[in-house]
Amino acid sequence: MACAIETVNLSKSFRSEFLRKEKKALSDLTLSVESGSIFGFLGPNGAGKTTTLKLLTGLIRPSSGSASIFGKSIQDIRSREKMGFLPERPYFYEYLTGLEFLHFCGSLFGYSRLTSDKKIDALLDLLHLKGAEKTQMRQYSKGMLQRIGLAQALFNDPELVILDEPMSGLDPVGRKEVRDIILHLKDEGKTVFFSTHILSDAELICDQVAILIQGKLRNQGKLAHLLNPKVKSIDVCLKGISEEKVSKIKALASGVGFYDDHILISTDSALGLEKLLAWVAEEKGQVVSVTPRKETLEDIFLEEFETGACG
Repeated sequence: MACAIETVNLSKSFRSEFLRKEKKALSDLTLSVESGSIFGFLGPNGAGKTTTLKLLTGLIRPSSGSASIFGKSIQDIRSREKMGFLPERPYFYEYLTGLEFLHFCGSLFGYSRLTSDKKIDALLDLLHLKGAEKTQMRQYSKGMLQRIGLAQALFNDPELVILDEPMSGLDPVGRKEVRDIILHLKDEGKTVFFSTHILSDAELICDQVAILIQGKLRNQGKLAHLLNPKVKSIDVCLKGISEEKVSKIKALASGVGFYDDHILISTDSALGLEKLLAWVAEEKGQVVSVTPRKETLEDIFLEEFETGACG
């Protein structure tokens, strides 16, 4: 499959004017993003995610290395013709209404009033902003501002949409709305490249991910390949057994927790589960639930973070 984004040893250093020291924000980043995929660019705050996005969008220039968008170098302004971008902290003229702002966006692209009207009407529908378009943006909620920002990023019907922390600061409803929009863009054949530190959202929607720690790429690949499908442990929730009796079977457990009248016992093997359930039956306890726990994106991220921080 063709690459929407490709970087080779992409690096960026910044020089401190006060200390006259050079700090490397991004070191030798090499990755590829398949067209038509959702790519999660993961890392803690200060990892170099925003620096990478600024390089791809031409807002800053690389110190070394190269990158291309649909085969065109990021040094070529034409590489941004098929791109839409939403920064982490977009600035809006708050006394404009949403409609006035979107008409302004249309004028920047050189669209006629008729063309802009058609595009705006479709975007207001897609982003659930109908009815709020004549309200000044200073009265918009955080979620509404994020959606009007997405509207400007999609105004030119881009093939590649780059989003910097699009779920940051949103409540669960707002995050779901943004996830649904990203999935809709994929259904339309677009490529979405977004940075985030909200791992649960990335795990729900991403085809590929890359993990950046202290400016260095620690891991990347298809999410299905990175996550271990094997069961890591099995959590058994019980009730009707005293804490004293539970202490006698700790050899079968890798972890034990007490929550009100419930007991949560973790075991690492099918044999341990079998023995545990037999013991519960003997003690006439009640099994509330049995939950297998598989490796998550958070497990991988924390492992890479600990390794990267120590290195």
